[in-house]
Amino acid sequence: MGRKVADMTRQLEDTAEHSRLGAGRMPGMERRSAMDAVRMRIGMAISLGLLKPGERLPDQEDVALGLSVSPITARRALASLAEQGVVVRRRGRAGGTFVADSPPTEVLASLSASPAESQAVNRLVDRRLLFECAVTHYAAVNATDEQLDELERLTREMADATDWSYYHRMDEQFHQLVGTASCLDSAVEVYHETLAELYDYFIPYPIEKLHKSNQDHITLVAALRAGEVEEAVEVSRKHVDILHRTMFMGLARGKD
Repeated sequence: MGRKVADMTRQLEDTAEHSRLGAGRMPGMERRSAMDAVRMRIGMAISLGLLKPGERLPDQEDVALGLSVSPITARRALASLAEQGVVVRRRGRAGGTFVADSPPTEVLASLSASPAESQAVNRLVDRRLLFECAVTHYAAVNATDEQLDELERLTREMADATDWSYYHRMDEQFHQLVGTASCLDSAVEVYHETLAELYDYFIPYPIEKLHKSNQDHITLVAALRAGEVEEAVEVSRKHVDILHRTMFMGLARGKD
């Protein structure tokens, strides 16, 4: 186990060095506009049935925060989706933005990732899986009491979250802190970069499923606090593997 983690750590550090030397986005990642990326992520969630007909989306500002874009980008994306009949905007106290009862199938079909992009995202998931095991190993050794307390607080925030937007923000902070707690120095930078790049592809997901996923976070914090290295690494491995096979279900792994 120790040798495997050491190998993973060396690979993580090598990737960090490669990143500092100017490596760009992973090949296959399309350079679509931020607005089009938001349109795609919401459209895919609707196509996959993760957002149901008539379901209310979070407020515009929360959509922006949850998808890590500016409020202007979120507003333009939602306005574009409304023009195409994918969502409906209603005024008044009970108003907001809702998934249309019958979104045009041809529009939803256009809001999808290309095969090359799907393959690239899955390679990015594999990279994160490798990184997560390494940073978790060292977080179990190096995390301070203050960091562990903050991780525990974030699990409570996620447990209390009522929509995917707030949950995603707390989830990102949680995993960033696990990376920081590892004390792997420059290697943490590329781990955080990988997280940020991958979170760009998160799609809205039912909060009930996310609450279930949060149980892994709770178990992980307990293992970190107890210094149980192997258990912590295994929790992280299973968490990332299972989570991304569901969170990215619209990005099917291409055939080799």
